[in-house]
Amino acid sequence: MNDKTGHFRGEVMNGARMLLECLAREQVDCIFGYPGGVTLPFYDAMYDHPIRHVLVRHEQNAAFAASGYARATGRVGVCCATSGPGATNLVTGLVDSLMDSIPVVAITGQVATRLIGSDAFQEADTFGITRSCTKHNYLVKNLADLPQIVHEAFHIASSGRPGPVLVDIAKDVFQGQGRYEPVSAIHLPGYKVVVDGHAGQVRRAAQMMWEAERPLVYAGGGIIAAAAHEELRELVEALDAPAVCTLMGLGGLSSGHPNFISMPGMHGSYAANMAMTETDLLIALGVRFDDRVTGRLSAFAPKARVIHVDIDPAEIGKNRAADIPIVGDVKRVLKRLTQSLAETKDEMRAAGGAARKAWKRQVRGWMEEHPLTPEVSADEIKPQHLMAEIDRLSGGEAIVTVDVGQHQMWAAQFIRFHHPRLWINSGGLGAMGFGLPSAMGAQFAHPDRLVFSIVGDGGFQMSVPELATIVNHGLPLKIIIMNNGYLGMVRQWQELFYNNRLSSVQLDNFPDAALLAAAYGFRGRTIEHPRELAPALEECIQEPGPYLLNVRVTPFENVYPMVPAGAAIHEMVLRPPQPVEA
Repeated sequence: MNDKTGHFRGEVMNGARMLLECLAREQVDCIFGYPGGVTLPFYDAMYDHPIRHVLVRHEQNAAFAASGYARATGRVGVCCATSGPGATNLVTGLVDSLMDSIPVVAITGQVATRLIGSDAFQEADTFGITRSCTKHNYLVKNLADLPQIVHEAFHIASSGRPGPVLVDIAKDVFQGQGRYEPVSAIHLPGYKVVVDGHAGQVRRAAQMMWEAERPLVYAGGGIIAAAAHEELRELVEALDAPAVCTLMGLGGLSSGHPNFISMPGMHGSYAANMAMTETDLLIALGVRFDDRVTGRLSAFAPKARVIHVDIDPAEIGKNRAADIPIVGDVKRVLKRLTQSLAETKDEMRAAGGAARKAWKRQVRGWMEEHPLTPEVSADEIKPQHLMAEIDRLSGGEAIVTVDVGQHQMWAAQFIRFHHPRLWINSGGLGAMGFGLPSAMGAQFAHPDRLVFSIVGDGGFQMSVPELATIVNHGLPLKIIIMNNGYLGMVRQWQELFYNNRLSSVQLDNFPDAALLAAAYGFRGRTIEHPRELAPALEECIQEPGPYLLNVRVTPFENVYPMVPAGAAIHEMVLRPPQPVEA
C-alpha cells in the first residue's frame, strides 16, 4: 500500500531498495558516488529509481561534491562509496565537513557480515576509521535496523551543530529481503540539542550590549548554518555596531552593509583586526575562536568582555572564556536578543551614545587608513586584479567556490557576497582539491546560477579528472585557474620565514588549458597580459557550457595583510618588506 509520501509501506523488498525509499523520504534528489563490488546491489536498485546518481572520478571528490551541494543549499549532501579503498577515499572529505559543520550523509558498502574481521577482499574497518572524522557513524549488520538508522543519520547530520554521518552497510544487508515500514519518529535519548538559549542570559547580554562603548559583532559559519543572516542584520542595525564575518561566515552579513568591516584574522583587514583588538565587547555568534582568527590567543581582544552564542556547548569557553555564554540556535537566540534590545532601548541607549559614535569613526578611520585595495599592473596580471574583475562580474550575486591557498585569501578579501551560501571554501581543514568538486555540487544544486570555481594551479591538478564529470553532465562551470607556477602559500612562508629556501614548491609543466579543455570536449584558453583579463572573463561567462580559463599571474606576489605565526592579530605585516637604500 502506498503511504502519503508516495513510497510503499509494507511491501517486501531488498535492503538496497529499502535504502533508496528512505533516501526518497528524506527528499534526496542527488547522490555523488563511485560503485564497487559490495555496493552493486545498491547500484542495481538505483537503475530503476528517480534519485539521480552522479558518477565522479574519485571518491574523495564525491565527498567534496556532497559538501558543495550542502553548503550551497543548507540541505544534507549525500555521497556513496564501496568498501575498503572506496570508503577510505572519503575520509578527507568527511573531516572537511566535520571541521566546517556541514551536513553530509556518507553511505559505504561493507563486506558481508560473515566476512567482517577476516581480512576479506576490499575490507577495511570503516566504522573504526571514521569514528573520529564524523559527527556519528553506524555499521549496519541487520536489515531490520536499516530504515531507523538511515533516518537517524539524516537527523543527526542536519540538527544541532551540523556535521557528517557515515552509514556502513554490509553487502548481505543490501541483498536481504524484508518488509519496508517507514519510520515516523526519531527518538535519541542521548542526543539533546538546546535551541532557545537561557532567557536570563539573553537579557543580561542585551544589557551588556547597551552598556558597551565599543561593541563589535563577530559572526561566523554558525550564522550560515542556522540561516540566521536576517536576524544578524537586524541585531547589527538595532545595536548599530560594526561587524566582521569570518572566512566561514562571509555572506552572513551583506558585504555592502554599512556596518560590515571585512574578514578578520591571519589575512583579514587592518580595520577588522584593530577593531577586534580595541573592542570592549565582543559579540561572538556561531564562531569557535579559531586560531586563524585569534592569532596569539593570550593577546586576542584583551580589552573585551565576551558574549558567546553557539549551538555546541563544547565550543563555549574552549578557547576563550565567555562572560555571558549562551547555548542555543543562533537564529532563535538572535531573535530574542534583538527583541530584548528593543525593549530596553530607551533606558539604556543614551548611556554610551557619544562613545559609540567615536568608535564608529575610529573603525571607519582604520578602514580608510589601510584599505583592501586590489593592485593593478600594466605589465602582468596581479592576483588581486583577477579577483577584483571576478567581483565586478559577479556583483556579489554569484556562487564562488575556491580551493586552498593564496587565491582563497585574495578571493575572500576582494570578492563581495551579498547573501549567504554563495561563498564555498574548505575553511577548517584547508583541503586542496576541494574547489572543483565542491563547485560541481553547488552547480547541481543550482543549475541556473552562475558558479565560479576559482582554483590554484596546485589544487586544480588534484581534481583534473572531474572535468569529465562536468562535461558529462553539461555543467556550465566557470573554472578560473590562478596560475602562479607555485604552491603559493607554502612558497610565501618559505620566502618570509625560511630564508627564501624554496623547497619543492615550484609547479612545472602545467598543461595547455586550451588543449586540456578540448581533450574533454569544451573550451579553454590561457591569458598572460592585463589587457586580456576583462575580455577573457566576459567570454568565459557568456559561454553557455563549461569554460577553463588559465590566468598566469605574478609568480612571487604575497598575500597581505598577514599575521605571522605566534603574533597577535594587531601585529600585522601590511606590505612586503621594503628594500633598504644604500
